[in-house]
Amino acid sequence: MLDITMIRENPQVVRAALEKRNLDPGVVDDLIRLDLERRSYLAEVETLKAERNRVSKEIGSSKEKSEREEKINAMRQVGDRIAVLDESVRQADTNLRDLISGVPNIPDDSTPLGKDESENVVIRTIGEKPVFNFDPKPHWQLGSELGIINFDQGVKISGSRFYVLSGAGARLQRALIAFMLDLHIRQQYTEKYTPFMVKAETLFASGQLPKFVDNLYHDVEEDFWMVPTAEVPLTGLHMNDFIEESDLPLRYTAYTPCFRREKMSAGRDVRGIKRGHQFDKVEMYIFCKPEDSQHELEKMLSDAEETARLLGLPYRIVQLCTGDLGFNARVTYDIEVWAAGCNEWLEVSSVSNVGDFQARRANIKYRSENGKTQLVHTLNGSGLGLPRALIAVLENNQQADGSIRIPEILQPWMGGITEIR
Repeated sequence: MLDITMIRENPQVVRAALEKRNLDPGVVDDLIRLDLERRSYLAEVETLKAERNRVSKEIGSSKEKSEREEKINAMRQVGDRIAVLDESVRQADTNLRDLISGVPNIPDDSTPLGKDESENVVIRTIGEKPVFNFDPKPHWQLGSELGIINFDQGVKISGSRFYVLSGAGARLQRALIAFMLDLHIRQQYTEKYTPFMVKAETLFASGQLPKFVDNLYHDVEEDFWMVPTAEVPLTGLHMNDFIEESDLPLRYTAYTPCFRREKMSAGRDVRGIKRGHQFDKVEMYIFCKPEDSQHELEKMLSDAEETARLLGLPYRIVQLCTGDLGFNARVTYDIEVWAAGCNEWLEVSSVSNVGDFQARRANIKYRSENGKTQLVHTLNGSGLGLPRALIAVLENNQQADGSIRIPEILQPWMGGITEIR
């Protein structure tokens, strides 16, 4: 969430940021109007309360009964007006919070201008695409023929966009998760096992509510929300906390299943397991001091790259332009891996510097050695997301006879299995 003081003092900065995102800057005028209205109510309340305090002292020292009663009656009217104004302040606070919580973060100066994903910038490409002496198969064909992906069973038990992994396929998925978590621990992240259901305030703190309410699964009866990403509970770990400066940076990693109401467009990603309502992901998350966030962004990107590199996956780094930048982010780098059977680049990680955007919503501050308090910066990134990492492993390691080689780095978690046949 943006700082209303910054919006009040530098409205042109926010207008320009919204225009860069191809959004209507008119909301800035509405925010300024609501802020002015709220402050006007507050000023009147404070004036009336000061008057009431002054007159209360006069009533106590007044000797004339008629004078006391006159002042008491006058203060009753003042009290009624204060009650009305307090409700006006409360409503103005709600209206302002509702409006400002829907305004996205300000893009960093390093984020390239662009209208949509077609204008994202490829920064670099690492590794060579695999070359086959046969036509490589897509994962939906490989998985079905090997009996490790069953689409019919997924549809039978849950509906479209669900599937069942079996045998070595299920074990390979589990191996990828374990490998990633163990790698991130070596990269100086602390593993967390968090709830897969959270409160609405946790989703608000992480920037998911109210913006993405239509994409979330919600149990209305008990007011539990299924997590769309581990970023949500990891943000919530320190809601309303003061973190000691000496404890920063805090680096966490966590595995969660992720649940999202995907709006599937007809004809897009209709085959296979690229897009679904449920998927697995290993997340990296960092709390740090503002002056360290650029360094931590570079570290997180490097750590995510190492994950792809150790898996032997050709990958490229893509910087998102302003028109494709996520709601919370100031700057984002995507990691896309090559999938030979699909013949396309698949995004498996988005590494983002969020600045103090989430920390302001979540009220997460740190206390410096001199006693000053300040909002932390937060960063998040996938390390990596499944099932797309699984797709790339399957398709890039297929052999002419339809079998699949297990990358050597994953074999310790596969019980010595080197091939899926």
